[in-house]
Amino acid sequence: MTAGGIFDDSRVATGIQLQAEHCRRNDAPVTARIVEAQLALMAGNTQCGARIRDWPGLPLEDAMPLRLAGGFHHLLLTGADARLDPVYRGAVTDQGQVDAIVCAVTADHDERLLGWFDSPPQTNEAGRSASFMAGLQWLSSRLGPRFELNELGASAGINTMMDRYHYDLGGVMAGPEGSPMRIAPEWRGPPPPDAPVEIVAIRGCDQAPVNLADPAEALRVKAYVWPEIAPRIARMDAAIALAADRAPDVVRADAADWVEQRLAAPQAAGVTRVIHHSIVWQYIPPERRDRIVAAMAAAGATADDARPLAWMMLETNRETFRHELRIRHWTSAGDSGWQLLGQAQAHGAWVEWYGD
Repeated sequence: MTAGGIFDDSRVATGIQLQAEHCRRNDAPVTARIVEAQLALMAGNTQCGARIRDWPGLPLEDAMPLRLAGGFHHLLLTGADARLDPVYRGAVTDQGQVDAIVCAVTADHDERLLGWFDSPPQTNEAGRSASFMAGLQWLSSRLGPRFELNELGASAGINTMMDRYHYDLGGVMAGPEGSPMRIAPEWRGPPPPDAPVEIVAIRGCDQAPVNLADPAEALRVKAYVWPEIAPRIARMDAAIALAADRAPDVVRADAADWVEQRLAAPQAAGVTRVIHHSIVWQYIPPERRDRIVAAMAAAGATADDARPLAWMMLETNRETFRHELRIRHWTSAGDSGWQLLGQAQAHGAWVEWYGD
């Protein structure tokens, strides 16, 4: 261990450091400090510290640091520990002081926090739907305006309500004007095609779906939101209100099983079937990813102009840490191959559109 308390040769510590840097790059310095404080927990004797030290998988890919960060934010949201308040307000910024507070809070809430390691963050973020809507407009200009959407890792289904949101995408408007959810990212590059989009069906799956209509479950999802980014908190509150009015359609299912079922279901003529996901591919085990790839290729081989198939993803490039929007589609002409259409800030604050 170095004088600063960092385990330079530790696989787990390296993952924590990378996650903290990722948070800083995405305008979340408070969350970065909370994450970095987990290095200090590694040197302590709490159950949480031991769980961090003994993490069996890949900490960054498993989002292990963000699991515990959600637990700390939940303590704040529920008023369970006032000592965290100055950290989250940004009044305490010295990492040594943050470490001391986090270690003390962990010692007093060790058992409660331990359970947050058991599942990955429910990284639901309505802002990511800006990239999805732009992708649909791009597809609409090529395949027609009608879509059936199927989201993997839908969590609480926030992005399966994207048909109810209003969008301003570089001056191109979409969605119901009167929606309480206003999605207007900083737009970089040319606007997407101003093409009509009609979402005829939208559904999702998740291994552990969250019921936004349940206040306790909604609060847990909110705890995963990086609290220093006020627009994200506002979008979460708007999504909770929309879900209370009409719950999103999300079922409990394994992603590979569900993709195979959805691709086998009847598809209406004149409707493009879309399988899509955001910041979820890393959580799907490799053998299930292989099944999804095989299922999409098999279904794509039978797609035609009347019943096109598309795959749309907003996922992290692990070499550049950029969140890239990629689309692939199949028609009578065959497989388009993956096309990189743009990149976006992790939570939709900005979108850089490349188009074609």
